[in-house]
Amino acid sequence: MKKLIAILALGVAVLGFTDATLAADSPAAAGSAAAQAAPAATAATAPAAAASAAAAPTPNKGDVAWMIVATAFVIMMSIPGLALFYGGLVRSKNMLSVLMQVFVTFSMIVVLWCVYGYSLAFTEGNAFLGKFVGGFDRLFMQGLFDPVKGEFAMAATFSKGVVIPELLFLAFQATFAAITCCLIVGAFAERMKFSAVLLFMGLWFTFSYVPMAHMVWFWTGPDAFKTAADVATETAKAGLIWQWGALDFAGGTVVHINAAMAGLVGAFMVGKRVGYGKEPFTPHSLTLTMVGAALLWMGWFGFNAGSALEANNTAVLAFVNTFSATAAAVLAWCIGETLAKGKASMLGAASGAVAGLVAITPACGNVGLMGAIVIGFVAGFACLWGVTGLKKMLRVDDSLDVFGVHGVGGIVGALLTGVFHAQSLGGPGMVPDWTTAAMATNPDGIGAQVWIQLKAVLVTIVWSGVVSLAAYKVVDLTLGLRVAEDAEREGLDITSHGETAYHN
Repeated sequence: MKKLIAILALGVAVLGFTDATLAADSPAAAGSAAAQAAPAATAATAPAAAASAAAAPTPNKGDVAWMIVATAFVIMMSIPGLALFYGGLVRSKNMLSVLMQVFVTFSMIVVLWCVYGYSLAFTEGNAFLGKFVGGFDRLFMQGLFDPVKGEFAMAATFSKGVVIPELLFLAFQATFAAITCCLIVGAFAERMKFSAVLLFMGLWFTFSYVPMAHMVWFWTGPDAFKTAADVATETAKAGLIWQWGALDFAGGTVVHINAAMAGLVGAFMVGKRVGYGKEPFTPHSLTLTMVGAALLWMGWFGFNAGSALEANNTAVLAFVNTFSATAAAVLAWCIGETLAKGKASMLGAASGAVAGLVAITPACGNVGLMGAIVIGFVAGFACLWGVTGLKKMLRVDDSLDVFGVHGVGGIVGALLTGVFHAQSLGGPGMVPDWTTAAMATNPDGIGAQVWIQLKAVLVTIVWSGVVSLAAYKVVDLTLGLRVAEDAEREGLDITSHGETAYHN
């Protein structure tokens, strides 16, 4: 535990250094903003609406239809996808406890997102805190729908003059927030109190997920960049990491590294399971795990391709890259297992699929076709090491390898996005200047972009680590983190919920 605190303290110092270097080496400081196909800022944060309602852009029905489908796909990722994937990996006496933790966490975060999370993540903040968190313009979803006039507010996409209903953007982003919190469950599975899980999730969502979403994804939208004079003004309103020019298409930092750090801290804070290292902790149903992994893969197309916010070419690129990178990671994990153990396993194949999905998340709309396959292969091998070698080095009981897969995979994907975004390597490039929205490789070169990506990773690690440590401590002092030893031995299904997943 002392080592963990020391690492986080060192990270705080690094964070201070990276913020100080912002003016010196970021594209935003040079008067440009990086393009990244990640959720855009809402139109509500732009200047006052045009005087003529007839001049306002109208959403395309194809874009709206696609975003509704993509949102539903991401819901499927969590319930049932992630729930079954995690559920199959635990012992049968804890199956329902994992399903409950995922199901109820998802539901709670959706409500919190609608009440205040969306407003704090995707509206413009004040001059002092605006780089880290938004304001209260959309508190309780106010302003999204006028029932008297029958009018809906519109949200910006990544194309000038193209919008979608802001209410739909809110729903899409709600699924991201919810599944991120659900991912953390795997790190402390089989031993944490249900009430403690929910309290922690509420705290961590408020102080880690929401600020990270704002820092990485908030900006005032492409239509705000009309002239060269607008670049510095509008960029200054964006989140801190967006200002740096970091590329994160669908959540490598916000979702995966963020959740992985919360899981790693939780595994240390809650402690190892009773009998860990002495008793077998084998998955009770790899069949359900495989079904869950397949649903995750399917739903991830909505997660990644939906982050284009339009039914366009970028969505197609993200779709195909998600497809191929995941397949490459499955093969890499199986090859690694065969070389190490002589056999490839179903658990390994399913884990490899998740590793590929995680790594391609920040890259899917930002890299070329072969770059995606390379990222998938690298992630497969890297995450296999993450759940074997790294886990042993850390001496932590991360029950379902949240950090080994989501942390390692997220870091790999974030850094390699900085490499393979380059047009010389087949990538689509980025947008150095939103007044023209023309695509190009980072003008400062690949190395500069990788450094920006690394800074974003470090900020995420430190921010989530510190918030998680504080949130777990609050929960421990109020509710207590862990169930009693006899309850853990009997199983959380019966002791926490009075049910069993299976009846003989």
